[in-house]
Amino acid sequence: MRGGISGILGAAVLSLAAVGAAQAQVARSTPGQPEARTAVELMPAKGKLTVTSPAFRDGGDIPFANTQYRGNHFPGLEWTKGPAATRSYAIIMQDSSLLLRNAPILHWTMFNIPATVTSLPADMAPDANPAGSAYGPNYMGAAKPYTGPRTPPGPKDHYHFAVFALDTTLPPEAGASYEALAAAMKDHILASGQVVGLGEKDPEAPPPAPRPAAQ
Repeated sequence: MRGGISGILGAAVLSLAAVGAAQAQVARSTPGQPEARTAVELMPAKGKLTVTSPAFRDGGDIPFANTQYRGNHFPGLEWTKGPAATRSYAIIMQDSSLLLRNAPILHWTMFNIPATVTSLPADMAPDANPAGSAYGPNYMGAAKPYTGPRTPPGPKDHYHFAVFALDTTLPPEAGASYEALAAAMKDHILASGQVVGLGEKDPEAPPPAPRPAAQ
């Protein structure tokens, strides 16, 4: 990876410490960097979905209420109906501006959303996901609910909320890891689309706790 983890990226590393990633390298991506490609780019689809959020416009700022800085409230998501053969939807949220282990940071996934569902409400509680759907992995582990941005100081980060229409439902083991989810989705994607929101450090956030002194 390019760059270190000091300075503006220190807060990103601290936010991952709870899951044992404090020692992992986090680096800011550069334009066109292959490692920064998102799920939509790596798993292209012929069909297109229009994805929107009631909380922010495409390319607009994600409200701090929808970030880990202030409550981590789910922003809500809506998308157009998939092709006639759609059997389920999957959602993948990634930060393409920061890379963890040479890939965009994974913030939230959900799969086996019924084909009859084309929206998730704002402030959706973690246990109120659609019947039959399941949470997949994020950077904190498997089967995790929405984990919003916690952007470190510096440039705004790009958060991709991508929706995929699939011609099948996925087995439970698809939620074990991002690799398992992507492998299960492969060859089953009918259409996809995304809405991209920008995140930045909350100016009212307290500074991170100091690191323990070396013994």
